[in-house]
Amino acid sequence: MDVGLIIEWVRDNKMISECEMREFGSNLSSPFISDAQIGAFAMAVKLNGLNFDARVGLTKGMRDSGKTLKWDLSGPVLDKHSTGGVGDPVSLILAPALVACGAYVPMVSGRGLGFTGGTLDKLESIPGYASQVSRKRFQEIVQEVGFAIVSASETLAPADQRLYKIRDVTGTVNSIDLITSSILSKKLSAGLDGLVLDIKTGSGAVLKDLEDSMKLAKSLIDIANGSGCPTTALVTDMSQPLVNGVGNAIEIKSIMETLSDPKVESRFLKVVVELGAELLSLNQPDQSLLKSRKLLIEAITSGEALEYFLKMVSEMGGPIDFESTWKEILPVAPEKFEVIAWKEGYITEINTELLGRSVLLLGGGRVNESDIIDPSVGLTHIAELGAKVDKKTPLAVINAPNSDITKNVEVMIKNSFTISDEKRPSSKLITQISL
Repeated sequence: MDVGLIIEWVRDNKMISECEMREFGSNLSSPFISDAQIGAFAMAVKLNGLNFDARVGLTKGMRDSGKTLKWDLSGPVLDKHSTGGVGDPVSLILAPALVACGAYVPMVSGRGLGFTGGTLDKLESIPGYASQVSRKRFQEIVQEVGFAIVSASETLAPADQRLYKIRDVTGTVNSIDLITSSILSKKLSAGLDGLVLDIKTGSGAVLKDLEDSMKLAKSLIDIANGSGCPTTALVTDMSQPLVNGVGNAIEIKSIMETLSDPKVESRFLKVVVELGAELLSLNQPDQSLLKSRKLLIEAITSGEALEYFLKMVSEMGGPIDFESTWKEILPVAPEKFEVIAWKEGYITEINTELLGRSVLLLGGGRVNESDIIDPSVGLTHIAELGAKVDKKTPLAVINAPNSDITKNVEVMIKNSFTISDEKRPSSKLITQISL
């Protein structure tokens, strides 16, 4: 393989075959390709993109740069991936609900970096939960419980891990082609029978523009299907948090409250059910979306999803009595402070990214990978879009490590909300992608 020639072809916007790019992708974790060459490649892709066959080849190559999982289970192996948002714990209910419907869910998840939260950070606010397990133990838990949510090992798509670190310092993170291959190389290595993608859009998403979110969704669907994994996607609204609290332990509390007393009409559960229905119907084409929705709602309202969630927590090192002790053992911030609306009117806009950044300021997230987070801090009782407020109404409650920091966070929260005299229609919650 001539690495320089591949880079030249991308630079000059030439067609590259799947075979050529697959070989290149599989070698991205090897010293055979230098950091400088990877940086040049990433910039060329950012500027010119890749043809379809080259994107498929890059995805397969990065997948094959590490170990892949193989399963011998009694049901389909399914998974979900989200592009990330603020106050978005969908995976924590969707995975056990899918298990209750007969699926297996080996979910390799990530930590939060920047203003969006990470599923692993939320789970690790549960005392004892350890997301790093051996490959063998991961497979054992999936077989015994039906699902497990774990961190990626160094053997999982190492080419992507190296490429991402270089993208992060070369201004090429937001390339749709590279995002596509990065996401799918990790997901496809899990040996899936089906995948659903939750592409976030709006102020709390990484991609805030609906058109960009649609482009990414279609790119992911095309390449995943082209790589042999049946895949579908929904674009979901992140113009406000899906739950009314943001922060790691705070979102686990929301999960336990939802699983214990489900409100099926909530925005949160609507997203859970629609994503799950798309995935179940994708894997079983003769099963209608309506039937899939009913199965998922029954799984959640009957308490079966809660049972699977509790079992998974226990197998991952968490408390065996979490159902009865979660209110006492989840970490709680020592200081609470209400942020009150400054005028009367209706909430017509929320800068949800700024809410996420206020949690960062409190110590509940990471700016750098090495940052240590405080799982107890965050925001609760966040007012919703369309709510009527006055000068006595809390916009949110700050859960802080100390009183000194609350003043700066209060300013950020007030700047997050737009209050107007007239109520405005809310954004569409779910946008269906046409396949």
